[in-house]
Amino acid sequence: MNSFDPREGYDENGRMAPKDYDAIVLASFGGPEGQEDVIPFLRNVTRGRGIPDERLEEVSQHYRANGGISPINAQNRALKAAMETELGNRGIDLPVFWGNRNWAPFIGETLQEAYDAGHRRVLTVTTSAYSCYSSCRQYREDLGVALVETGLEGKLEVDKVRQYFNHPGFVEPFIEGTAEGLADVRRQLAEKSEEGAAGIHIMFATHSIPTSDAEAAGPRQEDGSSSFEGDAYSAQHLAAAQTIMDSIPEAAGLNWSLVYQSRSGAPQVPWLEPDINEALEHLAAEGKTSGVVIVPLGFVSDHMEVLWDLDTEAMETCQKLGLAAFRAPTPGTHTKFVAGLVDMICERTVDHHIEGRAATTGIPPWFDVCRPECCVKIMRDGTRKPTVAGADSTVGVPQ
Repeated sequence: MNSFDPREGYDENGRMAPKDYDAIVLASFGGPEGQEDVIPFLRNVTRGRGIPDERLEEVSQHYRANGGISPINAQNRALKAAMETELGNRGIDLPVFWGNRNWAPFIGETLQEAYDAGHRRVLTVTTSAYSCYSSCRQYREDLGVALVETGLEGKLEVDKVRQYFNHPGFVEPFIEGTAEGLADVRRQLAEKSEEGAAGIHIMFATHSIPTSDAEAAGPRQEDGSSSFEGDAYSAQHLAAAQTIMDSIPEAAGLNWSLVYQSRSGAPQVPWLEPDINEALEHLAAEGKTSGVVIVPLGFVSDHMEVLWDLDTEAMETCQKLGLAAFRAPTPGTHTKFVAGLVDMICERTVDHHIEGRAATTGIPPWFDVCRPECCVKIMRDGTRKPTVAGADSTVGVPQ
């Protein structure tokens, strides 16, 4: 058995003792729901960076082209409903609230709503699977700040489930989608009487982040270095991708790679590479690839960066290069994904408790409580962003 230290609230593996939670909060990024929302939304996303509205208007065109509406809010409503159904089917009486980082409903409003409804101990599930500042630590900061700003600090207890990049509920939908994509690309090539399996490349795509953020991702060893070979963010994606490739017999012998997308920010700041479009150009120039399966491995749902960066830009690049292409689906509301989220909720609850922690890669199940130096934000001048309320706390405040 793991030994829990009551002073810290978690064991040597970073696992918290089960608790009697009385509500669930689904936390996400948020997005505009009309043309008039686009610039205010982008101001929220870029708050503190001093970016003028003229520049924001330039980057707003992805949303403008879709009526000013990001699909992410509708997808979160669907995910919330699917989680409620799965919880109900298991006889688990936990209401699900939903809050966003950058657009209504905001996380602070959601925590206040949960408190006003009589809830005092909530467990948060986020729509980010991997470890880095923006996909894990920043959510913990958001929750901590929201507790302070609403005056709920010390009144409402908020914890967060582990990062789930290697949970089978997240990985298995990608296995299905990649296999589907491989069959589809082979069909396209057969119709064109072109080379089949030997000329197909699997591209696993994720959001690029500054290399400084990648290097700071994950827990630190005693000397301050990463606990992974390379950075944790990339290592987690590579491990998930390898598991997917190993799980598809028809993919045996095919080449695959991890590529990045959706880069933003100052051009002089290094971000993770290669960009997916540059990688596609390189494959075409080599002349050994006739088709690609693009797997949006870094994303939970088909939000704007999937619809624009992959379905629009990357697919246009494939068409220009004469490459047969298929974009695999994201987990979305896949039954295995929804069941996996509820399984992770049950890992943390007293009632309906699941003792074992499922993981499909060589990386063990992630921590419930991240280490104090995990996924810090490195500022442009090389300094660390100061700790925000709740980011490094354990029991009684955000995890």
